[in-house]
Amino acid sequence: MKEHNSDIKLVIFDMDGTLISQKSIFVFAKKFGYYNELKNILKTDILPYQKNKQIAHFLKGRTCEELLETFQSILLSDNVHTIISELHNNNIATAVVTASYQFLADNIKHHLNLDYAAANNLIFNQNIVTGQLIIHNSKKVSCGDGLIYSICKGHVLDNLCQKLHITPNQVIAVGDGLIDISMLKKAGIGIAYNAPYQVQKNADVITDDMRIILEYI
Repeated sequence: MKEHNSDIKLVIFDMDGTLISQKSIFVFAKKFGYYNELKNILKTDILPYQKNKQIAHFLKGRTCEELLETFQSILLSDNVHTIISELHNNNIATAVVTASYQFLADNIKHHLNLDYAAANNLIFNQNIVTGQLIIHNSKKVSCGDGLIYSICKGHVLDNLCQKLHITPNQVIAVGDGLIDISMLKKAGIGIAYNAPYQVQKNADVITDDMRIILEYI
């Protein structure tokens, strides 16, 4: 494990499969009838941010309310409320960073009383999804693995550190996907939660019990 500062000031969580128990894009696809099309897009060789843009098209015509209702049906992962409460009790800032949509990240930020939320911007016109997506990674920079994701979570970590006047060594990052690797490697403690091997090998801690976070604060 890389050296870290025990004085943790920030914990950054991925959303889908980490804070919440399912991937919202799959829940939406099953609900609205484009699951096979989603799987086909995910199998293509186009860059991750391009996949995000294509997937957003399938939500065209949906309302904010019906998407929020579907999203809110997804259960939180085990022990999330307990963990967030304990982090608050220790005056540790919390953030959710996701390749999903800002209005969903803001919803879970409000629900869990998190401090920060960063995501992509799904465009609405009079409360109806247009199918357009403005990605957070507007400059389309690589996140260190040669791929261009819709959001570079390592850069978000850096920006939050600047805002809070802390170092990356004072950060715990928690995630389960390839897109999370940049923040797992940059954080003082990178935790792979229910993650595949390629993510695990880039983490400091591998777990299926998120309460392990509390051992490091």
